[in-house]
Amino acid sequence: MSTAAVIVAAGRGRRAGGDLPKQWRMIHGRTVASYSLATFRAHPDISHIVMVIHPDDADMAQALGVDWVAGGETRRDSVLNGLESLADAGVTRVLIHDVARPGLSAAVIDGVLEALETTEGAAPALPVVDALWVGEDGMVAGTRSREGLFRAQTPQGFHFSPLLAAHRAHQGDAADDVEIARTAGMQVRMTQGSEDNFKITLPADFDRAARLLES
Repeated sequence: MSTAAVIVAAGRGRRAGGDLPKQWRMIHGRTVASYSLATFRAHPDISHIVMVIHPDDADMAQALGVDWVAGGETRRDSVLNGLESLADAGVTRVLIHDVARPGLSAAVIDGVLEALETTEGAAPALPVVDALWVGEDGMVAGTRSREGLFRAQTPQGFHFSPLLAAHRAHQGDAADDVEIARTAGMQVRMTQGSEDNFKITLPADFDRAARLLES
C-alpha cells in the first residue's frame, strides 16, 4: 500500500506568541516544522509527503524541500486541499498530522498504520487522568467524570478514498479529521499516543519542546 502524510501547517498560532507562526520558530537551530517532517521522511512506509501552508510561507516550505499546497480558511479546508493534491497519486492510506507536534515518534506512526490494516481509521490518544472541573468567573463550579475520556493526538490515519469522500461531503468546519470521518460513518480505532507527542500551543510549550528535542 502507498501511504502519504499530510502535515497541516497553515495556521498562524497566535496563542504561542512570537514574531513568527509557531511552526516556523526555531528550536535548537531548526524550525518546529522540520522535526515531524524529518520523522515522516525517515519512516519506511511513507511514500508521499505534502505540507499545507499559508501562501505567505512558501519560502519557508521551499527551504525544507517539501511539496506543499496552500491552505484554506479553516483547518478542514486546509486538509481537503492537501488531500485533493494527492487524489491522483495512487495513495491508499493517509496520515494527517499537526505540524506543532514536533515530538512525533516512529512508534506512534507504527501504531496507527498497524490499526489501519483492520479498520478504516485510527488515531493516537491518551486517557484523561486529571480531575475535570467546570469553571465560572475563575471559581470551581462543579466537576465532570473523566471516565471514558481521551486526549486526541495526531497523526490521524485513514484509508484515503473514504476520507477524501468524507471531506468532500462534509458541511462546515470540524475539530479534527476523526470527527469528519465519523460523521461519514467511518469507524476509528484509538491507538497508543505519547506524552512526547504534545502540541505546542502556548509560549511555555516551547521550553518543554526544547527539553524534549534536546534528548
